[in-house]
Amino acid sequence: LFMDDNAPPHGTRIVTTKLQVVGVSHMVRPAMTSDLIPIGDVWDQLKQRLDDCTPPPNDM
Repeated sequence: LFMDDNAPPHGTRIVTTKLQVVGVSHMVRPAMTSDLIPIGDVWDQLKQRLDDCTPPPNDM
């Protein structure tokens, strides 16, 4: 199974043709889906941990 994330190299005619000739199943997914980019979740968790450790600013 080939999961296509709509990246330009994956949509070229030569890639599509080769997948059909070889008989590989093709599944198109939307670009930039969160499950394909887990680093976003890591950054969110890191930010939350830093916010938890950082004292609030003093208004003096």
